Amino acid sequence: MKNVPYSFILRRLATILAIVTLSLCLTAAITGILLSFYYEPTAGGAYNSLRIIKSEIPNGWMIQRIHQIAGQGLIATSLVEIVVMFLGEKFRPSWLTAWISGILLTLSAIALSWTAMLLDWTQLGYWRFQIELGTLEVIPVIGSLLRDILTGGGAVNTVTVAHLYTLHSYVLSIGALVLAIIHLGGLLLQEKEEKQTLMETEENLSFSE
Repeated sequence: MKNVPYSFILRRLATILAIVTLSLCLTAAITGILLSFYYEPTAGGAYNSLRIIKSEIPNGWMIQRIHQIAGQGLIATSLVEIVVMFLGEKFRPSWLTAWISGILLTLSAIALSWTAMLLDWTQLGYWRFQIELGTLEVIPVIGSLLRDILTGGGAVNTVTVAHLYTLHSYVLSIGALVLAIIHLGGLLLQEKEEKQTLMETEENLSFSE
């Protein structure tokens, strides 16, 4: 009986975190769409367009800041939820959908942050990305291929920014949003099934008495 409150708290916490994760995904998506109206995904225009968004567009700085906070919060929340699901033994087969979607969502959130490092076209972002490309190149077999896909087969330039922008804004963002919905749906469905199982167990015990 002592394990029931503990399990209930973890189960409820996992569901709450899934709702927060979905809310952060929606917030990042909406603010990202607003930013895309003014953002220019080119090597020369990225920095200037973000400067204009911050200084000239009404509430542009706030929208960009909310977008950044939502992205960072998505990583933190998804990582915490993985820990909560692990402690609550939600990695068992009956929770497979929620478990797999949660892991993929966490990876997508990290990938979103990774692809955004060059989109502001600052010196820090540029040299960080160069270091990351060097790390990718040492991956056996596919390292050079990944580098060519990201950079466009040459140096880090406008094509690279366009590729990262496409991955960030379309592929990963849509993927993260879909995974967040699947993850929350999986948790709610499995929680409903668990409640039904508990009710059936209590009914059987009452009949046996």
